[in-house]
Amino acid sequence: MIDSKQAAEALAEIDDIVQRVRQSRIYDLASRMMILWGVLVFAADIATWLLPQGANYYWLAVYVLGIAGSFAISAANRASTGVRGFDMRILLAFLMFIAFGFLCAHVLGHFTPRQQGAFWTIYFMLFYALAGLWFGTAFVVIALAITALTLVGYFFVTGDAFLPWMAVVNGAGLVVGGLWMRRS
Repeated sequence: MIDSKQAAEALAEIDDIVQRVRQSRIYDLASRMMILWGVLVFAADIATWLLPQGANYYWLAVYVLGIAGSFAISAANRASTGVRGFDMRILLAFLMFIAFGFLCAHVLGHFTPRQQGAFWTIYFMLFYALAGLWFGTAFVVIALAITALTLVGYFFVTGDAFLPWMAVVNGAGLVVGGLWMRRS
């Protein structure tokens, strides 16, 4: 027989294990999505740098491929774990988030391309930081690092070097962050 103190300790230990497994599953799913989005963002920044006249098409492709890829990753995750990671509520939240960003960037403010690059990155990192309040500090750390490096680039990287800077900071930053989350 175990006493009430031992039972409470055992339950606390079980709860701790459940929380760690839950966070591990969230980090695994999020890391795959971050890597996908990072590759897409990197490619769009480099394409915009090389052929700026097609920038609107590149970024539209990023959104379409990123959302479709996120659904595919979520479906594969659900098939293997039984846990849905990206559903219609998340899609609607994401679309509202983007619509609000477009309102701010294109209606309320008329940003230069450089300002657009910094705004969208920082805006999306706000989403990651907020997610970190619920799902783990790795999200917050990644968001703060990418935001800080974006601001460094915005204020100190001159001329045409800004887009390659953003490809590395935002695109590669998401890939590195996703790989780091897999280890957390």
